[in-house]
Amino acid sequence: MISKNIFLNKVYLMKRFLTRLQLKLFIKIIPMLLLPTIGISQINLTEYPVYKSEDLGVTYSSEQTMFKVWAPKASAVKLRLYKNGQDGEAMNTIDMTKVQQGVWQINVYKDIKNIFYTFQVQQDGKWLSESPDIYAKAVGVNGKRGMVVNLAETNPDNWKNDTKPALKNFTDIIIYESHVRDISISNNSGIKNKGKFLGLTEIGTKNPEGLSTGLDHLKELGITHLHLLPSFDFNSIDESKPELNMYNWGYDPLNYNVPEGSYSTNPYDGNVRIKEFKQLIQTLHSNGIRVILDVVYNHTSNLTTPFNQFAPGYFYRQNPNGTYSNATGCGNETASERPMMRKFMIESVAYWAREYHIDGFRFDLMGVHDIETMNELSDTLHSIDPTIFIYGEGWSAGDCPLAEDLRAVKKNAAKLVKIAVFSDDIRDGIRGTYDKLTEKGFVSGSKEKTESIKFGIVASTLHAQIKYQDVNYSKQPWAAEPYQTINYASCHDDNTLFDRLKISNPDASETELIKMDKLSQAIVLTSQGVPFIHSGAEMLRTKYGIANSYTSPDSINEIDWNRKTKYNELFNYYKSLITFRKNHPAFRMPTTSMIQEHLKFINTEDPTVIAYQLVNHANGDVWKNILVILNGAGTDKTIAIPAGNWQLVVDGKIINENGINHFTSKLTIPATTAFVLYSVK
Repeated sequence: MISKNIFLNKVYLMKRFLTRLQLKLFIKIIPMLLLPTIGISQINLTEYPVYKSEDLGVTYSSEQTMFKVWAPKASAVKLRLYKNGQDGEAMNTIDMTKVQQGVWQINVYKDIKNIFYTFQVQQDGKWLSESPDIYAKAVGVNGKRGMVVNLAETNPDNWKNDTKPALKNFTDIIIYESHVRDISISNNSGIKNKGKFLGLTEIGTKNPEGLSTGLDHLKELGITHLHLLPSFDFNSIDESKPELNMYNWGYDPLNYNVPEGSYSTNPYDGNVRIKEFKQLIQTLHSNGIRVILDVVYNHTSNLTTPFNQFAPGYFYRQNPNGTYSNATGCGNETASERPMMRKFMIESVAYWAREYHIDGFRFDLMGVHDIETMNELSDTLHSIDPTIFIYGEGWSAGDCPLAEDLRAVKKNAAKLVKIAVFSDDIRDGIRGTYDKLTEKGFVSGSKEKTESIKFGIVASTLHAQIKYQDVNYSKQPWAAEPYQTINYASCHDDNTLFDRLKISNPDASETELIKMDKLSQAIVLTSQGVPFIHSGAEMLRTKYGIANSYTSPDSINEIDWNRKTKYNELFNYYKSLITFRKNHPAFRMPTTSMIQEHLKFINTEDPTVIAYQLVNHANGDVWKNILVILNGAGTDKTIAIPAGNWQLVVDGKIINENGINHFTSKLTIPATTAFVLYSVK
């Protein structure tokens, strides 16, 4: 019989290394053979009381500290206090008292600030492993012991006056996805605190040729929101051995409400990681950038994390035969629909929003979560701050025992309240199907992707000119409003855009690949909805053909800042596209009805050429009529355009709102190029 822990660890590794197609086969076949060997009894929810007060975990004051945990089937619970977070015997062991709705409590009537703690639960005659509580807000090294902290003392100077950059509409957002380590770790980053939260607080950093890096680079590029891959405490990095230079994306949660220790300058002191993460957020805010936290509530790193030390099995879904279900491909999936898991998720994001001033949340495998929980979570966050942006992956990695109609999958996006979903429709329309690496997309001349691109241009909403039967995945609109669609060409858990284009176009020159790259991002940044850019795409980032690089070394994952020098013309094109989008609200229409009224496609009679107009001062734009033409073919194309005097402002090489050239009734658009023009009176 295979060891449960060994098996689950292998499942997690397989998730990040296999292609998605291979993963689907793995998930379907292997669990049938092995998961029955790790069966648990079915959960009877009537046996689990619901605790409604929002005071679980540790509540500190100098006079007393209150400890509360939910362990409804425990026969005893002990609190242990320690001097440090890693080793040594307990200074004190205290029996807790069962109070109400499955909650155990003890108050310590003295100042125990900076003391470490664990809980241990006895259930069914067995003592489970010591661990922090699931609500832990501070921990010691490697997250094995909680820490009592005074959160007020972790605030940077002037934290109470931290001001978020202005945001009018969600469609004004431009997201840039990055990783704390990737963006600063390279020797040519010019950043002192490499791989740390503080690395993104440094001003004036430059590469060897004097071009901006890190925070200054983000400001120069012009993005509005920085999406950070998981920055909470995850399980795969040994924080006590930084010399090993271990790497992980962080999708293996340990302590959900604690910043990751390996990104701090001192993982042993729980105060440090908290303060330094707050410093990162404060600095980004003061430089005009909001912060999105990537959250992973859909699974835990294994089945021995704190969830199973307090209520074994409760926080996870089970199959009918009692085995753990596995819609995440990680050996388990959480049960968001169960009251105490729902409560935990909602209180967790609310904590990040209030304590850390987080501006948005990206949900990993959001399609595993139920719609009701996501909507309650959205209501809670937007009562705290209406400008918080929520989005996620509208799919799962395998079959789920919870009915699809109840889950936050892409096709149910219209049922979600103020929550957006990634569009794999436009992504794969642009560059080719995710599991067919050699397949070409629209920017490589494919004649099969036209409608998928048009679907993305209208942000997956209802539009009379879209032939939904010809869209690659979605045969009907799924977004109620345009802000619910995240348009993108690449992200962290796949090949970079440059690598993917190179794989599917092996005979193309680098010049031709750059034209495809430019066209890809021109599509993303002129489409309605919310644009999303993968970190480094603006400098032709490569991961050398490695897609799921979640444990690959820095040499694969780091941002090579010398590429900003080598591909500075491309960087400037991205930068200009972003500025252009910001300057013209026609590309940022906030409602479906506005898109229906102002966006009109032109029949080019050529599947490799898409043309459309934004008419009558769309969304209050200063330009009355705007014309966008996308030529995905590898040859020049001549098309008829509406009669008038058209001023060319975007031509695939430069963006100049003062004008590049004039056209009237016909124009020739070069191969693999985006044109944008506006009508001149």
